[in-house]
Amino acid sequence: MSSKTVRTRIAPSPTGFLHLGTARTALYSWAYARHHGGQFVLRIEDTDVERSSQESVQQILDSMHWLGLDYDEGPYYQMQRLARYHEVAEQMIAAGTAYRCWATPEELEAMREAQRARGQKTRYDGRWRPAPGKVLPPPPEGVQPVLRFANPEHGAVAWDDLVKGPIRIANEEIDDLIILRPPPPDAPPGTLGVPTYNFAVVVDDLDMGITHVFRGDEHINNTPWQINLFGALGAPRPQYGHCPIILGDDGLKLSKRRGAVSVTAYEEMGYLPEAMLNYLARLGWSHGDDELFTREQMVRWFDGSHLARSPAQWDPAKLAWVNAHYLRQADDARLAALVVQQLARHGVDAGQAASLVPACALYQDRCSTVAELADWVALMFVDVQPRAEDLAAHVPDDLRPALQDVRERFTRIAWDKASIAAAMKEVLAARKLKMPQLAPALRVLVCGRRETPSIDAVLALFPRETVLHRLRGV
Repeated sequence: MSSKTVRTRIAPSPTGFLHLGTARTALYSWAYARHHGGQFVLRIEDTDVERSSQESVQQILDSMHWLGLDYDEGPYYQMQRLARYHEVAEQMIAAGTAYRCWATPEELEAMREAQRARGQKTRYDGRWRPAPGKVLPPPPEGVQPVLRFANPEHGAVAWDDLVKGPIRIANEEIDDLIILRPPPPDAPPGTLGVPTYNFAVVVDDLDMGITHVFRGDEHINNTPWQINLFGALGAPRPQYGHCPIILGDDGLKLSKRRGAVSVTAYEEMGYLPEAMLNYLARLGWSHGDDELFTREQMVRWFDGSHLARSPAQWDPAKLAWVNAHYLRQADDARLAALVVQQLARHGVDAGQAASLVPACALYQDRCSTVAELADWVALMFVDVQPRAEDLAAHVPDDLRPALQDVRERFTRIAWDKASIAAAMKEVLAARKLKMPQLAPALRVLVCGRRETPSIDAVLALFPRETVLHRLRGV
């Protein structure tokens, strides 16, 4: 790596939610920039005007914020940079590295059909590409042209990929890329259209001084065009690292077009951002045998090496394990605030988070997600309906007198864990019973569950009135 300041970027398209593959790429780009003391840039690639939406833009921004991937510049929006793309396009036309093409969609399809019939690879045949001694027909009326890049016809494109190693592709395999779409039908002659992905990304990376690009390996086929575009502009190009795809648990590509869940959905499901970053990092990168590490450790370790060349597989059970670890490490007050948000999503008003801190401290070791923790805490705020089979198994008729005694004693004791435990022990002694007989019955009646943490600690979390109300029918 040269002494030039490292500048990385993430450039999602707002045609849907930020999915996990892009989040992983963002993480690698962010960590690499932070490791080298460089800058990380956010760019919104919104040139697909018909499919882009402000809702998707906001989801991208929310996802980046939740993950804690702070960017030094941006967000930049491509549709606000049209004048710049047109300026570069005009320079390329003047230099002979770009040309207008008036071939209609019907002509192009006929061209491809003929190539397929001959057993050839389908590609643009250069019919409108200027060449010495070549006579081009006059532009047809009523047809708005695209602008194509005059890709080099000979030689090869080669680069040393940060992930996959040396890659070389012959220029004969690459056709003349459309770099500007046609302008509107009523546009005056000479008007330029909206840039395509490969052209816009090269101009952006050039203008923004991007030095290193991490992205999914589905972009490998785009890279030769982009490298050649940098060459046509006489500009240095970034170093590229193409990360293998993430596979779903069905072995197929995990993507926003194939059942993937958005990053913000994982927030709503109760995962912690530090757990998601830790898990995403390990889906394609390693540092020895370390499975659990902090953001700060990743920044220290992530130098661009040890990136996997093979696809990783999404494992929900492993993510839950990682999240459970961070849940146990989390501050109780923070968890209480997250639980309040979780309950509010389901229409449950849990009041002030501070009152839930003891509950979070008691239940967090039993949970993998904040959503599971909220399910436990919700028992204090929503009516429970014990299952008939649990009542039959754990609340037999001969136990009801003891439960009535417990309820009566609960009306006149101090409402704390020690007093609740003492009252239950008094009833057990008087009725000659054991705690394994009484505790399951109280769990089922008050919590609607057969298993909970220590029942005296659980009951102390509830308002006394709630416990008495749920024991009223014994």
